[in-house]
Amino acid sequence: MLSPTLAIGCGYSEDEWQAQLAKYGKLNDQYSQEKQTAAQLQSDLDAAKARVADLTSKLQAMGVNVEQLTTEKGQMQRALEEYKARAAQLEAIKQRFEQLRQKLQKLTNLGLKVQIRHNRMVISLPGDVLFASGQDSLKEEGRTVLNAVDDVIKKDAQLSARYFQIAGHTDNKPLSGGSFKDNWGLSAMRARQVLVYMVASPDAKGGGGGLDATHLHAAGYGETDPIADNGTDEGRQANRRVELVLMPDVGEMLDLKSLI
Repeated sequence: MLSPTLAIGCGYSEDEWQAQLAKYGKLNDQYSQEKQTAAQLQSDLDAAKARVADLTSKLQAMGVNVEQLTTEKGQMQRALEEYKARAAQLEAIKQRFEQLRQKLQKLTNLGLKVQIRHNRMVISLPGDVLFASGQDSLKEEGRTVLNAVDDVIKKDAQLSARYFQIAGHTDNKPLSGGSFKDNWGLSAMRARQVLVYMVASPDAKGGGGGLDATHLHAAGYGETDPIADNGTDEGRQANRRVELVLMPDVGEMLDLKSLI
C-alpha cells in the first residue's frame, strides 16, 4: 500500500485513493460477471442451434421439407388473416343490408313485396295496380303507391343515395301491333312511365316523387323473367309487374340470400 506521503504527492489523499481502487475493483467484477453471462448465452445459443440442426436433420430423414413447411405455415397464417378480414367485411355488408331491408319493410304495409331476386333486393309493384290492361298510363291508385315508395326513399339518406333500376315485366300473352309492338315495348314503356313519375317534381301537373334522376334508370324485360306460372290467371297477374331494384355496390357482390 502506498504511504500517505506518496499518495499526497500524487494529488490524492489516502481515502480518495482507496475509493478509486474500490471503484475500479467493482467495475472489474462487473465486467467479469457480464463476460460470464455472455459466455453462458453463447453456450445456450450454440446448444439451441445444434438442437434445431438435429431436429431439421431428423425431419428431413423422415421426408419432411422443412423450408416448404415453414413457407406453408406463413401462407396459412396470411390466409387466416385474410379470412378474418373478409369475415369482418361480410359482417359489415350484412348489417348494412339488414338496415336497408328494415327500412324498405315499411312498404310491406302497402301490400308490396320486398325480396331478394337474382342476388338483388327488389321492391315488386303489381302491374295491375299501376296500369290498366295493355296500357302504360299510370292509374290514380298507381300514383298513390309510387308516392308512398318515393316518400320512404326521400326521407332516408341511405336509401336516397342508392341507385335503382326500374324494371318492367309482362306475362307471356303475345302483344302485336299498336304503339308498343310487343311485350318488350310494353314493359319498357311502363318502366319509363314509373321512372318519369318518380323523378318529376311533386308540384308538376299530375304530381311526382321528386327523386334524383341520376340515381334511376329504366329497363324492359318483357316476358323473359317470370316469377310465377304463366299457365294460370293468378300466375300471369303476378308476372305483370314493375320492380324497383336496389343496385348493389361493388363491395356488396355476395350471396344476399345468405343474409336472410
